[in-house]
Amino acid sequence: MSTVTVTVTPSAAGSARTVGTVGARPRVGALTAESVFIGRSFRHSVRDVESMLMSVMLPVMLMLMFTWIFGNAIDPSGGYVDYVVPGIILLCAGFGASSTAVSVSRDMTTGVIDRFRTMPIRSGAVLTGHVVASLVRNLFATAVVIGVGLLVGFRPSATPLEWLAVFGIVALYILAITYLFAAIGLAAGTPEAASGYGFILLFLPYISSAFVPVSTMPDWLQPIAENQPITPVIETIRALLTDAPLGDEGWWALGWCVAIIAVAAIWGAWLFSRKAGRR
Repeated sequence: MSTVTVTVTPSAAGSARTVGTVGARPRVGALTAESVFIGRSFRHSVRDVESMLMSVMLPVMLMLMFTWIFGNAIDPSGGYVDYVVPGIILLCAGFGASSTAVSVSRDMTTGVIDRFRTMPIRSGAVLTGHVVASLVRNLFATAVVIGVGLLVGFRPSATPLEWLAVFGIVALYILAITYLFAAIGLAAGTPEAASGYGFILLFLPYISSAFVPVSTMPDWLQPIAENQPITPVIETIRALLTDAPLGDEGWWALGWCVAIIAVAAIWGAWLFSRKAGRR
């Protein structure tokens, strides 16, 4: 451990004296810093009960609306619930992850990052805390949504191995969308702006195969719906849960998620170093 010598300026008697040596604080290990910030984000999540409830209740309300109000008109056979639940799962993940943008923006604008920079820790660990806490929080919300789906008639035919694959693809998607929302929170000037920018992304599931087949959309809209990242993820989850044809949708889903994580992580790291470094 290095030491720093502290010297007092010459006194009135004209003499200088050395008070002593002070040990420099050792840098906190990466795992310790990450665990501290993950715990911090979890505590914030527990205290913000309203946001947690809204991230669960909104998708559940949409599922009930599409199942009980629009379901018979879309699919008179009564099997629409099996079609719509995979899309609602991703919609739930989007609602839950959107709060990450606001939380990150709040940290950047309230001065707490300045305090973190005075500590012997990697300040970027705060982003890891937000992302990991969002991942766990949204996996819990997803389980609640699936449970409600089972209550209203959702009957998946997935094997335990297929359920494990569904868990993996949902977790990867949540990780991707959370990193993207964290980067948006860094780019936004205020928490309000971060909320507005993030809200735009919540419309993507509606321009996908979440609620209706892409083939029923206008011809000019079909290429957009087919080639955006949400559709292959939904189709992969739907195929695993209901034995629908999978094709190469699984590879496209993995590719989109990994690409979003890579781009968002690089963009977020650049924004954080630029904004936090000049504070």
